Amino acid sequence: MNQKNLPRRKFIEGGPQTLKGFRDFLPADMAVRNYVKNLLISVFETYGFEPLETPALEYASVLKGKYNSETDEKLGYFFKDNGDREVGLRYDLTIPVAKVLAIYGNQILLPFKRYQIQSVWRADNTQKGRYREFIQCDIDTFGTTSPLADAEIISIIYTATQKLNFKEFTIRLNSRSVLLDTLAKNGINDNQKTVLQSLDKFQKIGQDRVKKELISKGLNITQIDSLFDYINKAKPDDQLQQVFAAVKSFGIPETFYTFDPTLVRGCDYYTGTIFETVVKQPSIGSIGGGGRYDKLIETLGGPDIPAVGYSFGFEPIIDVINELNLLPDLPKTKTKIMVANFGPETINDSLKLVSQLRQNNIASTFYPDTDKLGKQFKYADSLGIKYVAVIGPDEAKSKTVTLKNMTTGEQKTVPVSEISNNLI
Repeated sequence: MNQKNLPRRKFIEGGPQTLKGFRDFLPADMAVRNYVKNLLISVFETYGFEPLETPALEYASVLKGKYNSETDEKLGYFFKDNGDREVGLRYDLTIPVAKVLAIYGNQILLPFKRYQIQSVWRADNTQKGRYREFIQCDIDTFGTTSPLADAEIISIIYTATQKLNFKEFTIRLNSRSVLLDTLAKNGINDNQKTVLQSLDKFQKIGQDRVKKELISKGLNITQIDSLFDYINKAKPDDQLQQVFAAVKSFGIPETFYTFDPTLVRGCDYYTGTIFETVVKQPSIGSIGGGGRYDKLIETLGGPDIPAVGYSFGFEPIIDVINELNLLPDLPKTKTKIMVANFGPETINDSLKLVSQLRQNNIASTFYPDTDKLGKQFKYADSLGIKYVAVIGPDEAKSKTVTLKNMTTGEQKTVPVSEISNNLI
C-alpha cells in the first residue's frame, strides 16, 4: 500500500471540511464584510490616515517574547518553513507595526497616522464569536503625546460607529494615571496589576462580586470600601480633561461618550487615556477598544515613539449588524448587466458588446454556454443582475440589442451605441 495516498483517501472518504476555528465566506457574507471594511476605510482616509500592510509570516524572533511566554505558547502558530527558518503567523497588528517603525523609521514622517485591516491568527479555544483566524482593524497615531491625537481617535470611533447605523452606543473613557493614582491613595502599591484585573470586571460582574474577588486577593474590607469610594468620586486628570475638551470641539454629542473611572482595559502597556465602545443591544460587551501606549513600541523592539490607537472589533461589529438588521439595502451583486449567449451566429457581436460595456466602466458579465434564454434569464435574476442584453440575428443586422429589465420585466430594443444610456 502506498502510504502517500492515505491522507488523500481519508479526505475523499470523510468529505471536504473547513478547519476548526476557521471560516469560509460566501458572496453574501462577503457583501457585508466588504461593506463594513470599505466604510471604515473611507472614514479613516477622511481623517488623513494612511494604509499599511505587513506580511502574514514573520520571523519567530519578531513575534516571540514581546508580550509574555504564555502568549507565545497559547496563541502563536510557530513552525519551520522550507528554508528551515523559525517563523510564525502574526497574532496581532501591533508587533508588526513596531517592526515597520524600527526598519523604516528614516522613511516615515512623524506624526504617522496609519490604519491596518488584515487577518491575524491565534491558536485559541474556539467558541461563539472567537475564531482562530479573524480580521483585526487598527488605527494608530505615532510620534505625538498631544491629547488632540487621542481626541481625534475618539472622533473617528464616533463617526464610524454612526455611519454603521449604530444608534445606541457609548464610548467610555478613563486614564491609567487616574486608576494608578486611585490605587496609590488607598495604599495599594505592591499588587496593583491583580487589583486592576479585578476592577476590569466591574461592568461584567458588578461591585459585589468584584469586592469578593478583592477579598480573596488579600485586601481588607476597609481598604476595598475606600477604593470604591475613591472610584466613585474620581475625576479626569489634567491630560484627560484636555482630551474631553478636544472631543467636545470635534462636535461629538456628549450623550455618546462618558468618563468611567471603573474602565481599566486589560493590557498593562497603556500609559494614559483608555477607551472602549459598548453597544446597548445586543449584550456582547465591547465592540472595540484602545488607548495611549507611549512605551510599547520601544518595548516591542521598535524606536522610542509615543502612540495612541484603537482596534475596531471587526467580527463583533458584523455580528451586531446582522443581529439588529442594520445593513442598508445592498445589491446582491455589483454586476449590472449580463450579455446572453444567443449562439455561434452572433457570438462575436455579443463579446464586442460586453467589451464595450466594460470599457465604459459598467460591471458586466457574459453567459458562456448556449443554454435556452429562459435558463439564462433565470440565472441572471438569481444573481440579482438587473439587466440582460440579447443579440440575436435580427439585432446583429440592425446593430441593436434587446435589453430586458429583470426587476420590472420590461423589454425594449435599443441601438448598441446607446445601451449605456438605458442602464439606470
